[in-house]
Amino acid sequence: MTSLRTNIEHEGEAGEPPFRRLVLRSVAHIIRLYSSSLITECEVFLSMLLKVTFLDLPLWHRILVLEILRGFCVEARTLKILFQNFDMNPKNTNVVEGLVKTLARVVSSIQGQETSDESLAAVAGMFSSKAKGIEWSLDNDASNAAVLVASEAHAITLAVEGLLGVVFTVATLTDEAVDMGELESPRCEYDQAAKCTGKTAILCVSMVDSLWLTILDALSLILTRSQGEAIVLEILKGYQAFTQACGVLRAVEPLNSFLASLCKFTINFPFESERRSSALQSPSSKRSEALVDQKDNVVLTPKNVQALRTLFNIAHRLHNVLGPSWVLVLETLAALDRAIHSPHATTQEVPTAVPKLARQSSSQYTDFNILSSLNSQLFESSALMHISAVRSLLTALRQLSHQCIAGASIVGPASSQKLGTINFSVERMISILVNNLHRVEPLWDQVISHFLELVDSSNQQLRNMALDALDQSICAVLGSDQFQESLPSMDDTSHGLRTTHVEIESLECSVIAPLRVLYFSNQSNDVRAASLKILLHVLERHGDKLRYSWPNILELLRSVADATEKDLVTLGFQSLRAIMNDGLSAIPLGSLNVCIDVTGAYSAQKTELNISLTAIGLLWTTTDFIARRLLHRPQVEERIIAAEAHSGPKLKNGLEKEDKAHNMSSKEENEQNPSADVGDHEKLLFSVFLLLQKLGSDERPEVRNSAVRTLFQTLVGHGQKLSETMWEDCLWNYVFPMLDRASHMAATSSKDEWRGKELGTRDGKAVHMLIHHSRNTAQKQWDETLVLVLGGIARLLRSFFPFLRSLKDFWTGWESLLIVVKDSTLNGSKEVALAAINCLQTAVISHSLKGDLPMPYLTSVLDVYEQVFQKLPSYSGNTTIKAKREILHGLGELYVPAQRMFDNKMYMQLLGIVDLAVKQSITTNENTEDIVSLPPVQRAVLEILPLLRPAEQLSSMWLVLLRELLCYFPKTNNTLRNEEENAEITDSSHHPEGKSNLGAGSDTTTGTPSQLFTEKLVAVLIDLALQAPAVEKHIILPEVIQSLGRCMIMRRDDPDGVLWRSAVEGFNRILIDDVSKSESNCETDSSIRRPARIRFWKEVADVYEIFLIGYCGRALSSNYLPAGTLSADETLEMTILDVLGDKVLKSSIDAPPDILQRLISTLDRCASRTSSLPIETVELMPSYCSRFSLTCLQKLLSLTSNEDEAHSWNSRRSEVSKFTIMILMSRCDYILNRFLTDENDLGERPLPTARLEEGIFVLKELARLTINAVTASVLPLHPNLKSGLAEDESHNMRPHLLVLYPSLCELVVSRESRVRELVQVLLRLVAKELALEKVHQAT
Repeated sequence: MTSLRTNIEHEGEAGEPPFRRLVLRSVAHIIRLYSSSLITECEVFLSMLLKVTFLDLPLWHRILVLEILRGFCVEARTLKILFQNFDMNPKNTNVVEGLVKTLARVVSSIQGQETSDESLAAVAGMFSSKAKGIEWSLDNDASNAAVLVASEAHAITLAVEGLLGVVFTVATLTDEAVDMGELESPRCEYDQAAKCTGKTAILCVSMVDSLWLTILDALSLILTRSQGEAIVLEILKGYQAFTQACGVLRAVEPLNSFLASLCKFTINFPFESERRSSALQSPSSKRSEALVDQKDNVVLTPKNVQALRTLFNIAHRLHNVLGPSWVLVLETLAALDRAIHSPHATTQEVPTAVPKLARQSSSQYTDFNILSSLNSQLFESSALMHISAVRSLLTALRQLSHQCIAGASIVGPASSQKLGTINFSVERMISILVNNLHRVEPLWDQVISHFLELVDSSNQQLRNMALDALDQSICAVLGSDQFQESLPSMDDTSHGLRTTHVEIESLECSVIAPLRVLYFSNQSNDVRAASLKILLHVLERHGDKLRYSWPNILELLRSVADATEKDLVTLGFQSLRAIMNDGLSAIPLGSLNVCIDVTGAYSAQKTELNISLTAIGLLWTTTDFIARRLLHRPQVEERIIAAEAHSGPKLKNGLEKEDKAHNMSSKEENEQNPSADVGDHEKLLFSVFLLLQKLGSDERPEVRNSAVRTLFQTLVGHGQKLSETMWEDCLWNYVFPMLDRASHMAATSSKDEWRGKELGTRDGKAVHMLIHHSRNTAQKQWDETLVLVLGGIARLLRSFFPFLRSLKDFWTGWESLLIVVKDSTLNGSKEVALAAINCLQTAVISHSLKGDLPMPYLTSVLDVYEQVFQKLPSYSGNTTIKAKREILHGLGELYVPAQRMFDNKMYMQLLGIVDLAVKQSITTNENTEDIVSLPPVQRAVLEILPLLRPAEQLSSMWLVLLRELLCYFPKTNNTLRNEEENAEITDSSHHPEGKSNLGAGSDTTTGTPSQLFTEKLVAVLIDLALQAPAVEKHIILPEVIQSLGRCMIMRRDDPDGVLWRSAVEGFNRILIDDVSKSESNCETDSSIRRPARIRFWKEVADVYEIFLIGYCGRALSSNYLPAGTLSADETLEMTILDVLGDKVLKSSIDAPPDILQRLISTLDRCASRTSSLPIETVELMPSYCSRFSLTCLQKLLSLTSNEDEAHSWNSRRSEVSKFTIMILMSRCDYILNRFLTDENDLGERPLPTARLEEGIFVLKELARLTINAVTASVLPLHPNLKSGLAEDESHNMRPHLLVLYPSLCELVVSRESRVRELVQVLLRLVAKELALEKVHQAT
């Protein structure tokens, strides 16, 4: 582009252009080569060349001059020499400045041309051709107008190239100065006070100062009017080069002006022409008007995109030296950020022929993505900046945010734009912080202070934005790997790391401090809540990394506990819970005490009940954490394990395994924490106990109950790790005072019923929430607390009683516990009384099983129970009954494992308590006439009596126990009363303690228990009597039989009663047991005295005689008892007959002969029941009466029969058989005669069925009956007959028929055919017995 090729030469100018071109070239060479020596001449030449551009000369002439001038500009050496010789010499003309102004004037001339658009298009084409490496030319047929436009474009192009040459020269010279060390590299830390001292550097500064404004006006003009990609790229390169040179040279004003001008071309806004476009504003001037976000669409042209890229390049190159100029860059980046995130922003399509600006047509937002990435990378690269540069960047972001804070409160589009800018600033601050975590401390205050400023804004969106940023910033710092790696070990105290400790402490405290400032300095509850939420996030995510900021955090949480706002307290407690659940291990030992106090504050706060309850649970977590760090107490464990060894190998092995695990855990923790002080941990544990004790007196029942549970759970769970001193402190400072407090409050609290919370009104009356009756008074709620305290003490005693009683003055505490138990049982509610009793029961029973319960503790418990029963008669109600039952059950449970510890005195005391319980139940309203169920106390007595059987060393107490039970049976003056008092005295003389004086004199004052009680007592009595040792059993059995007999005869007054039936069954059991043992031991035990056995059988005979004769087989009213009952009673009667006839009389019993005769006589008298009645009465007698009589007769027959002689015949049986055969013969003779008499008296009338059946039954049984010779020897027969019978060796003898032969002969005339047939059979048997049967001879 050095000439214009045209085919037309104007007239008069032929041959002149080549000549002038040569002249100009010559001048140019002179200036290049001799400007230093020919200063004046060169100055003249340059002045003339500059003037030529203003003269009215042909355009081609000016173009030639512009070519020369452009050559000077693009040659750095030439331009440097010219500037040094002329511009820097005060005596010479500013040639270079004039040169630049001349070129700028050429560029600005385009504004007045009518063909400016065509010229600019031609200029763009020329730059495009140059970029492609081809020569630009006009078509051969171009018009003169086109040639003129091209010539003008050529001149402008030369001027633009010249200006760009000056720009690149300045940039080149600046780089040389940097290389020579005259200037610091932009990568170095920026020092605004540093001055340029090098020759080249001074030259560059001078050139910039004299040329920048002219260059900026020209380049901004051509950049504004140009749209070609190539020319835009070249001009933006010039912008970048000159701006970077200004940055290196610390030329602030040119730097800011070029940046401001460049920023104008970054984003196209609607109505751009109506806005201020000055590019020379200072850094303090605001471009907010140029960056106002409109609702119109924002379209990014290729020029905008390239301008943005240039801006990013400059920012990356000069990030260390931009300083205050960052504001200009950040304003543009904020606008770009809004455009990127705006749904209305688009980019223009660019022809694919331009590779640098090409993009994929399938992705509309590729440019946006690239620019967004560049935007992010700029701030990510802050990690490479010097710290001062980062601070400058943060200052600029803060300044940008401050510019928009005031306008953010105005509603409208402007407010949205302001908020977007502030959001941009905040996000970039966070990005800078995140990318500079390795050196965050010097930046932290600068960033956080701005966030705190935003929090104070009245705009809610700004506050939320700032709070979120604060949250992200704190979590980013604490969560960074750099922060974690920089944390020194808590145990490392070497001198070389002390400084690191201090630095980390300062950083950590500064990171957490904003939360504290935010809470205490702001009165807004929303802001306070937000600060607590941030704290919660920090603790949840990074609480384990904190070391030094715990005092500040805990102080903040402590103040929150006193707040009246429920939301604040809830948030604060969530943070505390995160600490207690997951962060205790991270808290230094010195802060644990504060942490416990804070937890106690939340437990005591009254804003939210659930928080208090959960906080108490956290105290349990704390004690568990502390206890793991306590040293194990071998002496405590040895005592406990030694005591537990008696309870079995499983429990002992379990304890040993648990101890081994605890020891290993403690060892590991001690190795990890060698500096841990056990004494400090003990103090921490006591601080928890103190809090729990105070909370145990809280006015809210739920809180104090939870505190009580937690305290005792802690002591039980970790008691093995407590020393003796700690245990003593716990008992005397916490446990027993808590017991006294709860007992006192339960006794003195108000009994007035509470009214629930008012819910509203109905029909003009207030409607209150219902409160359960068990909690509607203060006293009832304190009762619940006392129950928990007693239960906790019970758990302590069950687990550690052997160890605790070895402590100093424990007996004093035990006595105080007994006093509380006694008072609670007598005066407390039902729940309190039961809890008090269980408290004692749990301790003594569990350790009596293990055999480590000392005698004083056992006797003290019995004394308390006795005192309670002695005083309980003055109390009444359901509570008293429950207490009595619980004590009785406890006595039974206590006696079983501890029976070896009882002596006679203690056993007597035990029976005395039981006796008091029974007698008190008699005197109360429990014993009523219409009672249908057993009173609770009497039921409890029956349940425990089987457990109270005396131990081996208490054999003499059997008589006391059984006689005590006999006192509860009916007492009547009847024939069953023992008439042989002397025999009883003799029998008891060997057992001086056999006589019980427990109920002396009580028979006439207290009466007898209910019949229902006696009914249940029968089975208990029988079981115990049969379990007694042989001597004691045979002494007491007569009395037992006598008492049973008194019960049996109650059938007369109460036929439907259960007592007499139970007595019958018990009576049968005793006889069966006695008979079975008599058969197994044929000879009576020498230890059993004969008088006792005689008395026993005498009582048995009395009972059989009275009961069978007087109360069995008797006729009752048909409507009196139901059929089922009658059938059951008949079965029972048959059972007692079976026992007498089949068991007693057929066994080898040791009863005297007279007793045997009485028993047989009793059967005979019962058998005569039907035959002795008049004929008129027999007709009215029920059938079961006849069956009873016949059964008795059957028993007599079986006693004489020899059917089972081979199996059970013995001397005693022979004696019984001889007694029976005579009675039987008399009874049969009487029955047969009475039958014949009644038949004759009735004449033709039939006999009653009962009489007929009786007669037939006798005849049949006589025919079936066979007796042996011994039995037959006592029959009243003729001596000859007896001798004949004696000679007969047959065992199936019927000599009894010979005795009845006369009566049988009378019956042969009976009207009853069946009778005659039976008599015929009997007569034949008589003939056979006399050997008179017919002899049939064989034919």
